[in-house]
Amino acid sequence: MDKIEISKLRRRIKSLQKKLGDLGPVMRGSVVMLGPKDKPKRIFFSLNKDGKTQLIYLGKKREAKAREYSDNYQTLREIVEEMTQLNMELLKNSYGL
Repeated sequence: MDKIEISKLRRRIKSLQKKLGDLGPVMRGSVVMLGPKDKPKRIFFSLNKDGKTQLIYLGKKREAKAREYSDNYQTLREIVEEMTQLNMELLKNSYGL
C-alpha cells in the first residue's frame, strides 16, 4: 500500500469521525405499529433488551422524533462498520492508526 492510498484511508476516517460528531441523538430500536386487525394501529417504539421487548407509546406527535433517533442509530452502525474496515486495512499493512 503506497502513501497516497494510506492518506486516502486516513482522510476517509477523519470524514467519518466528523459524521459521528454531527449525528445527534441515537436510539437502538424500531418504530412499530401494533393493534388488533379490526381497529386502527397505534404507534410504539420497540426495544428488545435482555430478551425482553420494551414498548413506549409514541402517538403521532413523537413518531417523527423516534424515527429520526432510530435512523441515526442505523447511520452510527454503518459508520462504525466502515471505520472498522478502514482501520483494519491500515493495521493489516502495519501503518498504524
